[in-house]
Amino acid sequence: MKDYYYFLGVQQNASDEDIKKAYRKLSLKYHPDKNENDQFFEARFREIQEAYELLSDRAQRKSYDQNLESSHRSFRYNIPPAIKSFSANKIHAKKGEEIIITWQTMNADVVKVLPFGLEKPYGERIFKITEFKEGKFQLLLHATNSLLQKTVVQGITISEVFETDGEKFREKAEELFKSQPSTPMNPWGRPKIMRILFAIILLALAVYFSVKSF
Repeated sequence: MKDYYYFLGVQQNASDEDIKKAYRKLSLKYHPDKNENDQFFEARFREIQEAYELLSDRAQRKSYDQNLESSHRSFRYNIPPAIKSFSANKIHAKKGEEIIITWQTMNADVVKVLPFGLEKPYGERIFKITEFKEGKFQLLLHATNSLLQKTVVQGITISEVFETDGEKFREKAEELFKSQPSTPMNPWGRPKIMRILFAIILLALAVYFSVKSF
């Protein structure tokens, strides 16, 4: 069950004014328009809105509090939280490359995967790294048992891989090769662009050796 009080960073006995202040502060911080429509901020902003809409309505809040208490009673709070698994499909990646992470926790009622935020006790997330910090991207899994006030943390560090000039050239060549349209004179498309590439290489070699001979 989602902990809306946690979303807003307030206690369960928070006043209506406390909830309103927390919502205003967090909505300004995470508003997508101020964060270049980043997916993380969009998701966090939706969580904050969802929490405020429910907790600001007294009837809904009362019903939610009852369900929350029932959920807490049924949870095995006497057992410390644990992380059964937390892994990524790769630990070396280029900027913009797709990454898949999976996790599974036990005996935790609050689970976070940073920098993304609250998640289910187990799951999978696919994302792309848009920015590394000093060549590293850090992922942290937090599994918390709120009654025992115990948290376990596990991290994954993904290192940035830089493209070489050779790789860039090969990728560009492959793009040209695949994008060459087929024509009646060139039904498969590919031979024509290959002839062009070979001609460019031969011309460059010819120029190089001509200059060298002087």
